[in-house]
Amino acid sequence: MLCIALMFAVESATVAVPDEVQGPIRVVLSDGACRVRDDQGTVSTFWFRKELPATATPEQIKNGLTYREIASTTLIGVVKFERPWLDFRKQEIAAGVYTLRIATQPPSADHEGTAPTTDFCLLVPAAKDAKPDTMSMKALVELSGESTGGTHPGVVLLFPNHKPDPAPKLAAKGKNVRVLNIKCPVKVGDASATMGLGVAVSGNYLE
Repeated sequence: MLCIALMFAVESATVAVPDEVQGPIRVVLSDGACRVRDDQGTVSTFWFRKELPATATPEQIKNGLTYREIASTTLIGVVKFERPWLDFRKQEIAAGVYTLRIATQPPSADHEGTAPTTDFCLLVPAAKDAKPDTMSMKALVELSGESTGGTHPGVVLLFPNHKPDPAPKLAAKGKNVRVLNIKCPVKVGDASATMGLGVAVSGNYLE
């Protein structure tokens, strides 16, 4: 039985990237980590990319980058769950290390009303994810199914974060949903920019 804790906090820390992460992915990750804790201890630790690749016009950069400027299946980072974790579909994800790759929820009757946005990261067991390059959506869905032990991928909801603070912060979104908001460096061709990521770390809208 998974327990729902009441108190959450986030801290920045220098934590070694887990051994399960493949070498080509390891080199694109930042040395700094974000550790999410509850009243039972560490829930999850995130390592995000040093620079997130994007495609955008100068006007889009000026107006603020969104998830739409990040190519589908792009590697966002890595997460380590210290204990079993419920994803946004209430699927149990085993404790372990997973890569995070961005995806858009496809429109279907099964998905209607299940989430406030259509932006997600899919979880892939880190040992099965060999390199940071993008891949076909079919391949990503199949790999992510190994995180749940079924056919449906493991999912982490992304919320908009239009005005990111310099330091990581947690935000409550109702229904026990808590979101880790971070500011991420972005590379757009030869230009550098930043954008906000909002990663759900607890709760779901199916309760």
